[in-house]
Amino acid sequence: MYRDNTKVIKIGNRVIGGGNPVLIQSMTNTPTEDVKSTVDQILRLEKAGCEIIRCTVPDEAAAKALKEIKKEIHIPLVADIHFDYKMAILAMENGADKIRINPGNIGSTDRIKAVVDCARERNIPIRVGVNSGSLEKNIIEKYGGHVCAEGIVESAMDKVRIIEEQNYDNIVVSIKSSDVLMCVKAHELIAKECRYPLHVGITESGTVYSGNIKSAIGLGIILNQGIGDTIRVSLTGDPEEEIKSAKLILRTLGLRKGGVEVVSCPTCGRTKINLIDLASKVENLVSTYPLDIKVAVMGCVVNGPGEAREADLGIAGGIGEGLLIKKGEVIKKVPDDRGRCENCIFGKQRRTDPHYDRCPKGSEHRTKQGYRKTDPGSGTAGHHSEVLQEPGGRSQKEKIQRRYRTE
Repeated sequence: MYRDNTKVIKIGNRVIGGGNPVLIQSMTNTPTEDVKSTVDQILRLEKAGCEIIRCTVPDEAAAKALKEIKKEIHIPLVADIHFDYKMAILAMENGADKIRINPGNIGSTDRIKAVVDCARERNIPIRVGVNSGSLEKNIIEKYGGHVCAEGIVESAMDKVRIIEEQNYDNIVVSIKSSDVLMCVKAHELIAKECRYPLHVGITESGTVYSGNIKSAIGLGIILNQGIGDTIRVSLTGDPEEEIKSAKLILRTLGLRKGGVEVVSCPTCGRTKINLIDLASKVENLVSTYPLDIKVAVMGCVVNGPGEAREADLGIAGGIGEGLLIKKGEVIKKVPDDRGRCENCIFGKQRRTDPHYDRCPKGSEHRTKQGYRKTDPGSGTAGHHSEVLQEPGGRSQKEKIQRRYRTE
């Protein structure tokens, strides 16, 4: 079913399904038995905006560590179980708010029943997880010897029925693939026949760069169709990056309010401020603020003032300065104070402006005494050779000062 009509499921102190907000999930990459490291990472993820956390539970030490971890954190904890049904039971006994299993990997019906009975006793949801990489051989053969969306859905619904046969329906379903379009199709198919909340993600999507692109496309298509109750942006990198990306995806789709939206232009030859550095600093500065506002960081006077006026706060760049704009009103001119080279009439090189030569390590240097060549071997601005003169006696300094505003 689609998001508004899925079964309402409680996970610890959070509720999903039935039209409740889409929640953001991540997974720790610390050894779960290392309680301090795991807690520290979860607390950082909480601060970033994580709302559900998953920890791997490969053995007894990890399962027992959950009890201590739970004492220090504030969001629901999901125990990730593979193969050993005893670890699922031990994790629930030590405070897991949800378990993630593949019933097909647990073993006999008796083992599945033992896990379900423990979950029922504590009212703990079971997330049934199926990945394209773990599809059963008989299903692959049924669909022509290759993995496909239809096979993923069939496998998942088979696992759901195994739990339902134990008269338990406190279930969340997850189907994932690293193939973005296959994952999209699988979610479109399962939404038509599954009444349980869906956890959505593009598994093994890659590094922060490639994983963000794949996840934004895949999750964007799926979520925009009204499918999905929780999400994870799976990245090979710091889990905090997953949270930043997930928040932005939800905000972009209009599924979440709050958090500062930063817009900035792509820079061009008109840019006269260090826009790349400034935009990055602004984005990092506002990343943890819950304010529901837009901040524009624009590089020039062509589109900058107009775009900045559309935002709640904005900066529009000029030559060595920026206009600070609030709600469409210019409230201040702010100088570019990145630091000055004491010899150079234009100060420190503006990296985004091709008219400025590298100072002090470049081949040319504009000084108050004229337009000088630097010693290429010195690496400093202190070794100048001759002052260059234009034909007719006009110095390069005069030419430059006509072209640019001096200090």
